[in-house]
Amino acid sequence: MNLASCIQPSKIKPEFCVPFNFRVLGGQVLVISDLGDWLFLSPDEFTAFIEGRPAADEPLYERLKDKNLIAAEIDKKAVADRWQRENKPLFHGPSLHTLALTSRSNQACRYSGAASVGMEATDTDMTVAIAERAIDLAFQTTSPTVSIALRGAEPLANWEVLQHAVEYARQKNALAGKGLSLSVQSNLALLDDEKLSYLVDRRVQISTRLDGPADLHDALNAWTDGSAHAKTTEWIAKINKAYADLNLDADLYRVPVTVTLARPSLGRVPEIVAQLVAVGARSVRLQRLDTFGLPQDVAAELGISMDEFLAAFSEAVELLIEANRKGTRIAERHAGTMLAKLLGESDPSDLGLRTPGTSCIGQLAYGADGRVFSSEEGRLCDVAGDPMFEIGTVTSSYQSLVSGGGTRAFVMAGLQDSQPDCVNCAYKPLCGQQVEGNYKTQGSLHGRMRDSSWCKQHKTLFDGFTQKLRDASEADRALLRRWAEHQTLEHFMLQREAL
Repeated sequence: MNLASCIQPSKIKPEFCVPFNFRVLGGQVLVISDLGDWLFLSPDEFTAFIEGRPAADEPLYERLKDKNLIAAEIDKKAVADRWQRENKPLFHGPSLHTLALTSRSNQACRYSGAASVGMEATDTDMTVAIAERAIDLAFQTTSPTVSIALRGAEPLANWEVLQHAVEYARQKNALAGKGLSLSVQSNLALLDDEKLSYLVDRRVQISTRLDGPADLHDALNAWTDGSAHAKTTEWIAKINKAYADLNLDADLYRVPVTVTLARPSLGRVPEIVAQLVAVGARSVRLQRLDTFGLPQDVAAELGISMDEFLAAFSEAVELLIEANRKGTRIAERHAGTMLAKLLGESDPSDLGLRTPGTSCIGQLAYGADGRVFSSEEGRLCDVAGDPMFEIGTVTSSYQSLVSGGGTRAFVMAGLQDSQPDCVNCAYKPLCGQQVEGNYKTQGSLHGRMRDSSWCKQHKTLFDGFTQKLRDASEADRALLRRWAEHQTLEHFMLQREAL
């Protein structure tokens, strides 16, 4: 398709159109406004659009009007209200606060690198004093919600401090009255009935990793005391049963599962998806193995290219959609976020696709030693030997953390409008920046988007999802809309009156 033949500069009527960018896909032109509304046009329709030729009684005019692409038809107040609603997180401080309780792990995860050490290294544990100070800082945010994520390597290895952090956060919220949520991500091997009872009673959401069927998961997560896969799947079933015993909605209250796709995963995507369905997962996230900080030989053995990841991800999404068609309610979380943006749904809980990015202003991470970082990704850069994203310590003031020089640099680098390629990209209003990812892969906070694996991933996926929504049957479109729905898990949201 020769788009140049569709555009005659002398005939363009910019006053007819709202500001937009465009992209050619499959012989059609995808037009996306700065607000994120989008529409596929034929080349002739695109020419008519930019030349301002559609008359008010024509079907094309109605299609353009319905997508807020005609400047004269815009309801300015409605647009302003919508922008404020969809950008709500920009009006207050960081909502996600991640505490790294320990570097100890009882399993030898092959892709954890320097992030985990043996169980004997208790000197890597966060102390009660540091946990309290981190939570004190978290509650100084201007955000009406506070999400405290308890992480590790294996956070259950520092059980006493985990319990103290949970109780302390709940006590703080008895006065603050914010929407408090608590979560723990664990391999589940250190879980027992007493710990499960405590976490369920305190409404701490439990998530885990499951990298596929037994041989695949165990190859990536070695455990000297038996099969890591057997232990993980056993506890997934027990946790899900505990939620069912509380009469919680089984389509919402299941253990969220993360799958890391590595070299051994390739060619086994159908088995991985079948395993997710078999354990009753409802919310899954497929992520590419991050080789940053891994020993060179391990990175070479396990790492996969972005093209390989995208092929595996797309295959998995198609299989998950097919599982839904057959009656299983299961969704991929990142796909859900992208669909929410394409469908115009507000998704304030997601931290992956915002502009500016969420470093420091959407999230903070606290190391076991009391240092504070821009995000969990920033903390993991430090674990790998680069303290680039350290912005202070738990003895720093909240104000200095969220307005210091480092924070300002990260926010500026995370703006789409500061990126030479992003500023003209059709997906600019839907996408976002992760400065830590830019730094790890390209050595620059700003990165170079035309060479960026981050950009390639999201541009490719947005291409696929826009076309999928365009071509979907009514039933499939309803299915994808369910993926896009942001449903707050009220059981895990601890308001003051719930304490």
